[in-house]
Amino acid sequence: MYLTQLLLPLYDNDGQALPKALFAEVRNELVEQFGGLTAYARAPANGLWREDDSRAVRDDLVIYEVMISELDRIWWANYRTSLEARFRQEQLLIRAHPVEVL
Repeated sequence: MYLTQLLLPLYDNDGQALPKALFAEVRNELVEQFGGLTAYARAPANGLWREDDSRAVRDDLVIYEVMISELDRIWWANYRTSLEARFRQEQLLIRAHPVEVL
């Protein structure tokens, strides 16, 4: 079993707020594909990283999680590419953690 997390930015690379309909679309796709979803969207997560040697970049994110029994890396790579285009991002992070249900 895997816990798969999608870190989705609230703003595009130009600082423009992304439409709420885009997030609803992704939620619906994930529920349809995997049968459920957990969203951390009420208080956005804050990401901070160094883009180059002199400047730190901040991002406000929502996190969507889905539990999956098998990790289809090709499907997720294609989905990430689709999300990068839709969210107007150079790179978007999707990560998967193996989990054990107790």
